Amino acid sequence: MATIVDKWHDVLRTRDAGLLDALLADDVVFYSPVVHIPQAGKAKTAMYLTAAINVFGNDGFRYVREIAGKSDAMLEFETQIDGIMVNGIDLISWNNEGQITEFKVMIRPLKAINLIHQKMGEMLQRVEKGPA
Repeated sequence: MATIVDKWHDVLRTRDAGLLDALLADDVVFYSPVVHIPQAGKAKTAMYLTAAINVFGNDGFRYVREIAGKSDAMLEFETQIDGIMVNGIDLISWNNEGQITEFKVMIRPLKAINLIHQKMGEMLQRVEKGPA
């Protein structure tokens, strides 16, 4: 039986944001490293994660460490975007139904945060507008 972490890896591997619908709880909350206010609900969280899949979804993205418990996990990642090394963690919590209830992203260093802020802003505008 696939764990939540395995299912999240499938989303990233396939870059199929459509898989998020079954993976996210209706009341999921997303915490962005650059947006102060938590983003509540499946639609908002899916929008942010879809943008992140597109921004981070390059061949250099990899998880370098995973720590998993019964209902939560910490996944440390590294990638390079526009020549800038990005290091961060995804903190994921889930419920008894096997759906993600909280997804928090933290990024370092400051140069990476500024880059991600710019790239995510551009991608979110595209995602909100929908297909051209």
